[in-house]
Amino acid sequence: MDKIAFIGGGNMAAAIIAGVIASGREPSWITVVDPNADQRERLASEHNVRTTDDVADATAADIIVLAVKPQVIPAVAKQMDADLSGKLILSIAAGVTLANLENLFGPVAVARAMPNTPALLGLGATGLYVNSYASETQHRAAKDIIEAFGICVTLEREDLLDAVTAVSGSGPAYYFLMIEEMIRAGTALGLAPKDAKALTLQTALGAATMAAQGDAPENLRAHVTSPNGTTHAAIVSMQDNGFGEVVAKAMTTCRDRAVELGKD
Repeated sequence: MDKIAFIGGGNMAAAIIAGVIASGREPSWITVVDPNADQRERLASEHNVRTTDDVADATAADIIVLAVKPQVIPAVAKQMDADLSGKLILSIAAGVTLANLENLFGPVAVARAMPNTPALLGLGATGLYVNSYASETQHRAAKDIIEAFGICVTLEREDLLDAVTAVSGSGPAYYFLMIEEMIRAGTALGLAPKDAKALTLQTALGAATMAAQGDAPENLRAHVTSPNGTTHAAIVSMQDNGFGEVVAKAMTTCRDRAVELGKD
């Protein structure tokens, strides 16, 4: 069993830790490095993992998860200052490219992952790309960690992580916005705000659950859209007002911004 060290003990790291422990990994094989004493105490208490404030301790692990802000990574690399050959660096830091990571840590196995916030509930959707130094075993190890808190999609090119950002990384916010607007519109139509919220949330949950069961979304939509009926009127209104174009433009803008941030 691989030893894992998390550099950074924030919410996303805590979600990953909970997932990998639930999947059968021994807490004693997990180390968390974080400068915040309260955070270390909470993680040790909740998950029974080893905690420390010394980044150098992470080099004893087989897999090192970078769960810190991008601007912190150069300092982390400097503090590690060790031979990392044979180890896997798994970064969940947005925008930090493999080229940057290899420059900081050397010619070692590196994987980049783009998770999203539902990972906090074990419902994450994550894109993964590994560099040429990673073995099949290390690739599988990275995927096992990610699948402990949701689904993992392995990508053929690193630049596709920017598309993942547009689809799933930022995606939860799109749905939150749709929920906001449906609650607002339901209230404007006369429903009590709490009733509009309850109906909207349950509808979102039910629709997502049905879609996740495998039938194509267009088929599900067709099944509830009777010709000239109420749903048909709503769908036609959305399409006539450019709903598809709005979504596509927003996601493209998100992808382009991710590319810009990566360059910075």
